[in-house]
Amino acid sequence: MQLATFGRTLQGEVDALVGFERSRVKIEDAQVVAASGETHYANATYNGKADSRVSGTVFEVSESELASADVYEEPASYKRVLATLASGRQAWVYVHANSAAAVPGHMRPDKD
Repeated sequence: MQLATFGRTLQGEVDALVGFERSRVKIEDAQVVAASGETHYANATYNGKADSRVSGTVFEVSESELASADVYEEPASYKRVLATLASGRQAWVYVHANSAAAVPGHMRPDKD
């Protein structure tokens, strides 16, 4: 997906979302289910608990690559929100739209 979306393989660092827990969102598009063989998207939902973590990888991308990621995530109803990572860094994170409003400071600067 990285090659198709960004035209390159991204290099990243292990980090974790603080105050989030793993969750799943049902895939509503039958074509996506048929193509992927999956019935649910992996998701992270904000719960606000300081001891909750979702481990993952943080990538550095350009503004144009971020815009490409927005286009890629939109059909799955994912929204980009700003979150603080365990390292203390802030990063854009994609969460399902039904949980995005719960994230403190969830508004994207250019949308919403």
